[in-house]
Amino acid sequence: MSIAPDKLVHNLVSRLRLRHLPLLLALERQRSVSRVAAELNLSQPAVTKTLREIEDIFMVPLFTRTRRGLEPTPTGRAVLAHARLTLADADALGRELAAIESGLSGRLRIGVIPYISRSVLDAACTFGLRQTPRVSVLVREGTTDELVSALREHELDCVVARTFYAPGADIAQQPLYREEPALVVPTAAAARLARGPLDWRQLAERDWILPPPNTPIRRTINTIFAVAGVAQPTPIVETYSIKTMATLMRKHPAAATIVPKAVASELVDSKGATALPHALSWDLPPVGVMWRRQAVEDDVVAALVACLGALRWEGE
Repeated sequence: MSIAPDKLVHNLVSRLRLRHLPLLLALERQRSVSRVAAELNLSQPAVTKTLREIEDIFMVPLFTRTRRGLEPTPTGRAVLAHARLTLADADALGRELAAIESGLSGRLRIGVIPYISRSVLDAACTFGLRQTPRVSVLVREGTTDELVSALREHELDCVVARTFYAPGADIAQQPLYREEPALVVPTAAAARLARGPLDWRQLAERDWILPPPNTPIRRTINTIFAVAGVAQPTPIVETYSIKTMATLMRKHPAAATIVPKAVASELVDSKGATALPHALSWDLPPVGVMWRRQAVEDDVVAALVACLGALRWEGE
């Protein structure tokens, strides 16, 4: 059955309501009318009736029944993708209006990776305080993949993360700086390990603190060991937490890690850790700022990008 585009657009504009969307997303999560009814505190007939109303608006089924429960149809998957973006935008609008009502000029949601230059982090976090009127800033930490996904889902306005070689037509990015690696060990072991060239086979036997698997920096560290002809070590702790690494450096004399030099400086400042003087090399993508391409430019995001870009040039 062919659908008349004009009729569908008329239905969406005149009949689709924002309240319909949470029910669709609940059906996607629960895959069951009864579980959705329990989650939303509705009767099962009410859920079934509302789903029929929504499917009548789109003029095709959005879910089919299978042994695993309700499964979205191709049309349903497209509707669900837009429903997530619409609700994220509605949430962002509500919080931005609340910020404006309190006397601020708006709200900015920034994502940052855990390993980030102090100067860039300081500039990003304090950006809103320097605006007139000030801008409310939400800072969310995560891996590059997590943050870019949140950016695409409209949960963040921009992210400072590792740049991609091909981010996609929907994402714009501007590289900010490259990082050099440093090998960090407890201070008590530093003098012995600093003498002579690095023995990677001996180093691999230490108790390694590494980032989580399947992250750019973890893959890069694995490559360092592979180039040295040594099997990558099995970490005793996997973390991005600088505080956790600093604690382990103070308490565990056999610990070792490879981090960007900016992070190494923080570990050294926390006492108990020393960065070895040996030069290492890696092909880690640069850190940059990313944002969504939009028909109308977001002035606040553009101002933050310009701020971070100026900081980059000042540091070169």
